[in-house]
Amino acid sequence: MSPEFLTQAVDVLAGLFIFAIGIFFAVLAVLYFIDRRQNSDAVRHNYPVIGRFRYIFSTLGEFFRQYFFAMDREEMPFNRAEREWVSRAASGKGNTIAFGSTKNLTPEGTPIFVNCPFPTLEADAAQCETLVIGPYAEKPYEAPSIFNISGMSFGALSVPAVRALSNGAKMAGCWMNTGEGGLSPYHLEGGCDIVFQIGTAKYGVRDPDGTMSDDRLRDVAAHEQVRMFEIKLSQGAKPGKGGILPAAKVTKTISEIRGIPMGTDSISPNRHPEIDSVDDLLDFIERVRRVTGKPVGFKSVIGAYGWLEKLCEKIHERGIESAPDFITVDSGDGGTGAAPMPLMDNVGLLVRESLPMVANTLYKYGLRDRVRLIASGKMVTPSGVAWCLCAGADFVVSARGFMFSLGCIQALKCNKNTCPTGITTHNPRLQSGLNPELKSVKVANYCKNIVKEVETLAHSCGVHEPRRLRRYHVRIVQQNGKTVPMDDLTPWPEVVPMARDLAATCERDKLHI
Repeated sequence: MSPEFLTQAVDVLAGLFIFAIGIFFAVLAVLYFIDRRQNSDAVRHNYPVIGRFRYIFSTLGEFFRQYFFAMDREEMPFNRAEREWVSRAASGKGNTIAFGSTKNLTPEGTPIFVNCPFPTLEADAAQCETLVIGPYAEKPYEAPSIFNISGMSFGALSVPAVRALSNGAKMAGCWMNTGEGGLSPYHLEGGCDIVFQIGTAKYGVRDPDGTMSDDRLRDVAAHEQVRMFEIKLSQGAKPGKGGILPAAKVTKTISEIRGIPMGTDSISPNRHPEIDSVDDLLDFIERVRRVTGKPVGFKSVIGAYGWLEKLCEKIHERGIESAPDFITVDSGDGGTGAAPMPLMDNVGLLVRESLPMVANTLYKYGLRDRVRLIASGKMVTPSGVAWCLCAGADFVVSARGFMFSLGCIQALKCNKNTCPTGITTHNPRLQSGLNPELKSVKVANYCKNIVKEVETLAHSCGVHEPRRLRRYHVRIVQQNGKTVPMDDLTPWPEVVPMARDLAATCERDKLHI
């Protein structure tokens, strides 16, 4: 390499460097001029250019925090310890830890499971039993798994994400809830059991005017994989408000499946117009069950609760077969969907209060064995699932736990089309990093490991399988630091006179719970 060439190369690089420096200062001058001339932002006006870093650091702060600043148990809505447990479970790696728990076990409300001095031997342990849902439906569902995938609609989730969940659910033997966005080919692709959710906009089963179509209901029910139908009254992210799908996510495929126009925000009504009372709710449930021949229940965040007692009274008036086949109790502390902050933060009871309340109400009216209870809301680790079973749930469903198993990094971009992991975006470039074939294995591993660890907790408490867990198997930390058994805090109520004919069923179910 000749000296002349090196000299010329250095001159060119020096020239480019000087040019880049010039461009840099020119951009700074333009930004300075813009910031000084505008008066909509006082920080940028008073501190031109430098003031812009405030917004850059605010935007990047949520990402830096989880990697550099937050302790293992500090973050919300899920902390590093929880996310790493899911990651290890989904990867099929060992889930043991060393040197003691990093969890603070003293705050009021913390559940502590009561280990038995004579735990169940592995040789005597039993796997979770299947449970029949919808005994009065034409085609009852014998549900095999205590842990299942909660409602996340195609539209909110990407194609590869739905594919991975469908295939993973089949491998794990659990069901997958479609969410309110209708039934897509990608839900059916894996061959798993499907729970079809009917949202307030009736996506997938609607006529052009937005009312529910019996013909389209029959078409959906004709798929053998569709095992149950869930009527969504409300969800944890936004009680009292309908679903929101930004226009950027309404692709041609989603438009066809939902029956909505492209290029506009898809906003569901804040409730079903046909349902304005408990009588209307029972009528709607009966209509869907008659048309489909399959079990039908509803999902709701519990706030006001007097209506639950009225619902039970109406069931006794109409007959036991009129009852919903299941109730999904969602927690009021948010979910995966886009939602106004006041609703996500401050509306609806948390599942820790509402689940025992609903279980008690059903028990009080002799319906606990008739209506299956499904718990939903931030249960992503075995202890949360086990607590729900102690409180009275028959099944537990999770959305965000399965998102973590797909590779979610809690970037908090679910309401935009910029999810960096490809889970909640329809940007092909971002989706390309999500391999459904590989991620489906992680979905299955996560589900299987949750069930396995819940079984381990049950055996530690001295019972053969998780559904034998009772309220007295968990104690709750009080303000003074001491613990009280859950069955003392929320005892089972007396059965009302109108339910005395079902007393034997209640007693059997009390043992079951």
